[in-house]
Amino acid sequence: MPDRGGSPSGPRMRVGRPSRRARTLLMTLGVLAVLAMAFVMFAGFWTDWLWYRSVKYSSVFTTTLWTKIGLFAVFGLLMGLAVGFNIWLAYRLRPPLSAMSLEQQSLDRYRMGVAPFRKWVLLAVAVLVALIAGASASGQWRTWLMWINGVKFGQKDPQFGLDVSFYAFDLPWYRFLLAFGFAAAVLSLIAAALTHYLYGGLRITSPGARATAAATGHLSVLLGVFVSLKAVAYWLDRYGLAVKSSDFKATGNWTGLRYVDANAYLPAKTILFCIAAICAVLFFATLWRRTWQLPVIGFGLMVLSAILIGGLYPAIVQKFQVQPNEQAKEAPYIQKNIDATRKAYAIDSTKPENYSGKSTIKAKDQLRTDADSAASYRVLDPNIVSPTFQQLEQKRKYYQFPTTLDVDRYQGKDTVIGLRELNIKGIPKRNWINDHFTYTHGYGAIMAMGTQTDANGSPVFTEAGLPTTGSIVGPYQQRIYYGEKTDQYSIVGGPQKELDYEDNGEKTTSYKEKSGVSLSGAFNRAAYAVAFSEPQILYSGAIGEGSRILYNRTPKERVEAVAPWLTIDGDAYPAVVDGRIQWIVDAYTTTNGYPYASRTTLGDTTADSLTVGNQQRAVVAQQNQVNYIRNSVKATVDAYDGTVNLYEWDTQDPVLKTWMKAFPDTVKAKSEIDGDLMQHLRYPQDMFKVQRELLTRYHVTDPAQFYSGSDAWQVPDDPTNKDGNAVPPYYLSMKMPGDTAQRFSLTTTFTPNGRPNLGGFMAVDADATSKEYGRLRLLRVTEDVPGPAQVQSKLNGLPDVAQFVRDMKGADSDIQYGNLLTVPLDGGFLYVEPVYAQGRNALYPLLKKVAVSYVDADQPDGDTTKDTTVFEDNLTDALNAVFGVEAPTTPTTPPPGTTPPPPASNDAALKQAIADAQKAYDAGEAALQKGDWTAYGKAQEDLQGALQRAADAGAKLKTTGTSG
Repeated sequence: MPDRGGSPSGPRMRVGRPSRRARTLLMTLGVLAVLAMAFVMFAGFWTDWLWYRSVKYSSVFTTTLWTKIGLFAVFGLLMGLAVGFNIWLAYRLRPPLSAMSLEQQSLDRYRMGVAPFRKWVLLAVAVLVALIAGASASGQWRTWLMWINGVKFGQKDPQFGLDVSFYAFDLPWYRFLLAFGFAAAVLSLIAAALTHYLYGGLRITSPGARATAAATGHLSVLLGVFVSLKAVAYWLDRYGLAVKSSDFKATGNWTGLRYVDANAYLPAKTILFCIAAICAVLFFATLWRRTWQLPVIGFGLMVLSAILIGGLYPAIVQKFQVQPNEQAKEAPYIQKNIDATRKAYAIDSTKPENYSGKSTIKAKDQLRTDADSAASYRVLDPNIVSPTFQQLEQKRKYYQFPTTLDVDRYQGKDTVIGLRELNIKGIPKRNWINDHFTYTHGYGAIMAMGTQTDANGSPVFTEAGLPTTGSIVGPYQQRIYYGEKTDQYSIVGGPQKELDYEDNGEKTTSYKEKSGVSLSGAFNRAAYAVAFSEPQILYSGAIGEGSRILYNRTPKERVEAVAPWLTIDGDAYPAVVDGRIQWIVDAYTTTNGYPYASRTTLGDTTADSLTVGNQQRAVVAQQNQVNYIRNSVKATVDAYDGTVNLYEWDTQDPVLKTWMKAFPDTVKAKSEIDGDLMQHLRYPQDMFKVQRELLTRYHVTDPAQFYSGSDAWQVPDDPTNKDGNAVPPYYLSMKMPGDTAQRFSLTTTFTPNGRPNLGGFMAVDADATSKEYGRLRLLRVTEDVPGPAQVQSKLNGLPDVAQFVRDMKGADSDIQYGNLLTVPLDGGFLYVEPVYAQGRNALYPLLKKVAVSYVDADQPDGDTTKDTTVFEDNLTDALNAVFGVEAPTTPTTPPPGTTPPPPASNDAALKQAIADAQKAYDAGEAALQKGDWTAYGKAQEDLQGALQRAADAGAKLKTTGTSG
């Protein structure tokens, strides 16, 4: 029967509010979601705080945090108040009645729609601009800290007579304030204009006046503020000329004033400042005159003046005064640029010494004797022998060495060193427990003599084995929890044991240091589970009482974190100091505001054939373009417990003093550097590369010669590398002309622009214990001497080299040319280059030959003694050959009391050596099939030794006239 009300039959559906239980559930879920999001955001902050506290640099975290919060709050509040106040003021100044027009009728709908939410809209706009402005201001924390803590340089710029600190510390902050002021004025002007338009104070199509008197006065004041700021900008631009970059054909990248700047732009900026100030007064005067006629005329005059005075006039001066006689006009300013650049890069005391390249000694025996003491020739190239270290001393697949090893000094000898670090990819069975709990650290520092190899061409290890043993450093803590290759986190010290090393069985350990952050508490575990996106941290049974998490484990990463105001050198190197492995990290203070000093781009200047494609050796720059740099800090990172120490190195650097005021008690005094540590400190490579790049031009101090570019140099390409990248500097113990003893030095060569011959040679005393540490000595080669590329080319053309290459290629071996070392010797230059070969079945290169070339410009062209290049089996033979000196002959008569071995014994020795070689070859093939690379490497060593013994026995048989 149909329903009387006309509704359909059946049960009725009621759609209403959710039940109380549902509402409670939804509210609970909403609160939980908000709390979860808040915890996610809080987790990153909390874990950062815990990490900084664990390394005892919590003051860095709090200072940086509070500075950012303060800047965010102050400038966000100022921007919000400025914009909000002008919106409120525009609303208060609205006309009581709006004109009757279609425009106003259309706006009525918007006014009515906004009316109920007017306060909320005002608040929302003010908060939005405050958040944006605050976030932008917080990024200026470095600028603020440098301004508020700035220390005087004690040096004045040559144009305005102001201390350099004004340009380095003050001007950047003033420019930020000016930019903030412009942003506030523009946003306030836009917000006020829109409000006036919405409420009828401004009219576009309505009849009558286009603006009310109130709107006119309000907007005029805002325009006056904008123009006033422009006047301040013109005034600051005057000082900005001293640090302005421009292109100049004499230098390329030019910084500072030139003739046109000092004589056209500078007076133009002053005139424009005056015009802008008058124009601002005219805008403010509209509060009384209520007309825009005069301020508009004044603003037009300012724009026209900016075009004519600020643009056209300098162009005329440049065209008709400077260009016809540019060298003479620019000479005083070039001199200022030269002086400032040399001082800013600490090369002002470096003066080229003429070095003819002509040998001062003609006696071959004397040259040969002097060659022995001229340098400790490093035939073990740290850029090539990493695979050799890897094969002979890796021991387990889960260890690794860096691609490029380091050079240090032990017992006064150049030593190649590499740490046996953890290789997470080599773990036999990958899982979360193995990756982060079981395999946690590397083990041992491997060292080899830099100046010799064994008979097979392998390194002569002075520290080797697992655990390492040797006679160089004594007992030390060999575990490496912090290293260049250690970029994953580990959880140590808890219930889960760690693999220490394998030596006739697994040895386990448990970390006992207080490094890292404790995970004993549930809150910390939850925070790290969120921060690392790894939920197992929260509930894993492998974590318990005593568990600590280690992360941020690379040396450069740790130093950068605790000192975010430092630029970090690309090469952190290890040293065994006082029974601990310490990573030594060189760090720089920089600025981009040194007046008149030319700028350099650190990423480009420090790149060479070793760093290209190797981010591990790339500089970590806080600002990539700088025009002042000092190696002001030496830092260490303990490889076992991760302790970071910063030591003041350059005690006169005002930039470092400024940061030490901002972050007190973070940098230790230079006097606290331990004597053993001092033995291993050295002159940093990236600083040296920046200085050598500047000295390609700034070794010239005469403005006319500098302008002509006739004596400009370049850093040559690495002749041993076909990629066309710059040759790296080399650490080498050597004597410079006039020295009586070798110094541990960092060296480089120069060639004239566009020429392959040698133009200059530079070395710096790199030994931190030396009284002359940091002294740059620059030799200007005055005669035509072959450069590195020419020496390499001649070497490649030698018949002996061609035969060697054919033999190696025939044996399916690859040839690798080592570092081409250059050493001044008795007026000429000695080039030494090790040559390596790596067979198809050999997994590492061995030193096979040594090339030596002695160049003497005193010999006429075509004379073979002008450039003698030899290619021998070892360094001694090569030095003998290059100087034409016979090697000492072995006495044919046996010494008294000895009996020469009978021919039969030589025959037996030959047969035994051949048998041993066959046995080693068979063992190698068997190991190769099993994939046992350790056994394969040992077999290859045995094979090389047996072949050498066979060759020696064969030579003895030939001498005695007996054959086997």
